[in-house]
Amino acid sequence: MNSDRQVSENQPAAGFIGYLSAYLQLIRPANVVITAGAVLVGALSSGLGPGGSVWLACLVAGLITAGGNAINDVYDLEIDRINKPGRPLPSGRASRRPAAVLGTILLLSGAGISALLGRWGFLVALLVAMLLVAYSARLKGTVLCGNLAVSVAAGMAIIYGGIAAGRAGPALIPAGFAFLFHLGREILKDAQDVAGDRAGGARTLPAVVGVKEALGWAGLFLALLIVVSPLPYLAGRYSILYLIVVVLGVDLPLVGVILSWRRDQRIEHLNRLSRILKLIMCLGLAAILAGIWL
Repeated sequence: MNSDRQVSENQPAAGFIGYLSAYLQLIRPANVVITAGAVLVGALSSGLGPGGSVWLACLVAGLITAGGNAINDVYDLEIDRINKPGRPLPSGRASRRPAAVLGTILLLSGAGISALLGRWGFLVALLVAMLLVAYSARLKGTVLCGNLAVSVAAGMAIIYGGIAAGRAGPALIPAGFAFLFHLGREILKDAQDVAGDRAGGARTLPAVVGVKEALGWAGLFLALLIVVSPLPYLAGRYSILYLIVVVLGVDLPLVGVILSWRRDQRIEHLNRLSRILKLIMCLGLAAILAGIWL
């Protein structure tokens, strides 16, 4: 805490806009929007249009995601000094205690608002909030457990949309896809951060078995996603448009990403591939919507 304060004091005053920007960066707005979009996709997968409860579920998921992101940066401060020195906390543009307060307020707000969605809406939101805190505090530094925690939370966002719409069953298919996708991407992100994780004593998969073998596991999970992705169309659940979008926008690019990291495992290259995977994830959500509604 003291080292964080010293770094902060050494930084020039950035003014209110800079201060606000730093704390906004802590919550990772792009991830918040994607999570809310996943909730919306989960609701729409039920075949029903979004009502008030669905928009409320999007808000809840956004708040919990934002809070979890801020808390994660608090716990990862020392690791981020190596891996991501430009982030708000290691750069001194934000301070640890206010970041922890912000994250806590966002998590509690999301969990509190979720009570308006009924018993299951509240219980699922509370479970995910606790899972995200456990991830940051303990699970992130363990082999695969942190990856599984984030992947479960990603899948639960889609199921949460189904719960809000009153039909969670149809959301299980895209939730399963989200789980596999995030499991692969989270291992890739750990490969990006292996230097700081090793220095901080985190026993992530790449830190334990090496980057090359860990990426092999990531490729396995993404390959499994490619194999199962046509099943909703073959089962008559989604339209032909889903198959077209998922093959061209998800499956083929995933093959390209896997082949690319087999050739080049430099950190800068893995960073680029991680950003590409985020775009592919959005195309995957679009494919599901296209398959249901068009």
